[in-house]
Amino acid sequence: MSSPTDPSATPDFLNHDRPPVPDIVVARGVQPFHLRDKPVRGRLVRLGALAEALLARHDYPPVVTALAGQALALTAGLAAALKFRGSFSLQAKGDGAVPMLLADCTDGGALRGYARPNPDKLAPLLGDGAEPSAAALLGQGYLAFTCDQGPDMDRYQGIVAIEGASLTEMTGTYFRTSEQLATHVHLACAKTESGWRAAALILERVAGAGGIGAELDAEAQDDAWRTALALAATLTDAELLDDALPGEKLLHRLFGLEGLALDRARALSYGCRCSRAKLAGVLGGFSAEDLDHMAEDGTITMTCEFCNLGFRFDRAELPGAER
Repeated sequence: MSSPTDPSATPDFLNHDRPPVPDIVVARGVQPFHLRDKPVRGRLVRLGALAEALLARHDYPPVVTALAGQALALTAGLAAALKFRGSFSLQAKGDGAVPMLLADCTDGGALRGYARPNPDKLAPLLGDGAEPSAAALLGQGYLAFTCDQGPDMDRYQGIVAIEGASLTEMTGTYFRTSEQLATHVHLACAKTESGWRAAALILERVAGAGGIGAELDAEAQDDAWRTALALAATLTDAELLDDALPGEKLLHRLFGLEGLALDRARALSYGCRCSRAKLAGVLGGFSAEDLDHMAEDGTITMTCEFCNLGFRFDRAELPGAER
């Protein structure tokens, strides 16, 4: 078979091949850390060349690509907190110019995502030359954070209304209302000389009683958290996205005087998991009439929304071909 995207003599339900995908692994994509004897922990996420591999497959306007990149970096950072085998996903659904935004990451660091822009609604937002906010792009709707622990465990999902101008502010609303967790999130995504880059800094205040910082009184714990926030606020997008500035050096620049301790880094990789077999299974759920309607010149093309590759299926080989 010349390409796994094209029809072949192999039955589709047996054909698990997929086209080659970028073989990119960012070994230190997520760097967890904490501040010794202080109720502060965090994660620095830097996608590096993986951001270009994931984002450049889609022909989005730059403002949509930047939003998708921020979602990817945020999801990678939150997934790094998983203590089980499974995945973490972020989904935004609204009535705006980007009615769907999705990113997910497995416990092993396999990352993927996509946005689904509405060209008719997007054009007016881009017409005046100003860059629309995430709120303007997404519109009214909800933000869902989902932990999937596999088929044998219940999924945990937190849902909040889209509130705030940026994805950072929307995430803050979720943590305040659903998790009652004090956090600081800094997201950045931009096209650099090396291509698209996306990154995130996530800080969390952990409970001091009986745990990190337990020896500090309440006032000292509050002071340690305020200090961490003040230091994190000095971070710029340019620093976050600078390939030439190692993550460890960046964290030492921010928190080196506050007892910074680096934990074991986690890898991130290109994580689209599509295949002919999976898409053939999706087609198997349609009626013969629907399949006939989907076919063009005897061929049905299904495009994976994550990697933006089209898989072609012969209509004659699918269920319901003989009527």
